[in-house]
Amino acid sequence: MNAPIESLGLVHQACWLELQHAARQRGHPFRLMALGTVADAAGGAEAEVRHVVVREVHPETKSLVFFTDARSPKVAQMRAHPRGTLLAWSERLGWQLRLRVALTVETEGLGVSSRWARLKMSPAAHDYLSPLPPGTPVVERFVPERATREHFSVVTARIEAFDWLELHADGHRRAHFDADGNGQWLVP
Repeated sequence: MNAPIESLGLVHQACWLELQHAARQRGHPFRLMALGTVADAAGGAEAEVRHVVVREVHPETKSLVFFTDARSPKVAQMRAHPRGTLLAWSERLGWQLRLRVALTVETEGLGVSSRWARLKMSPAAHDYLSPLPPGTPVVERFVPERATREHFSVVTARIEAFDWLELHADGHRRAHFDADGNGQWLVP
């Protein structure tokens, strides 16, 4: 187990470093995060949670990027309530990150086209090429033909604040950081 980081500034810096590694390393535990959003329901609002794959991390804009099918229910949820929470866990580090984010969905423009150009010939492109929306019941598995990026969308999650929790043999620690990186120790 690693020795604990002693200063808030170094904790903040280490979190961003790990997030950057997550976008570049397939096996990094922060690459797959749980995204919580709000769904409108008959009786009021309910929480919806699913995993997303972190594709890009931009410390200069305090943002993370992931992709999704524009017809996915989460897109409608993000447009209706453009705030969410991303949750990540690293067993190796003993760290949990809980990121409060503002969500923006793009379905057109240069940012979408350029990302699609890099993705379109990979197996991951199939996730956005189905003639049917995500969650549609089917009788048997099918693989869609290669097509345009019609249903491909890019989601930017701008971090407004985050909580860092470290589970450590010498004692658990927790800190909160605002969007500007100002931190405060908290009781775990």
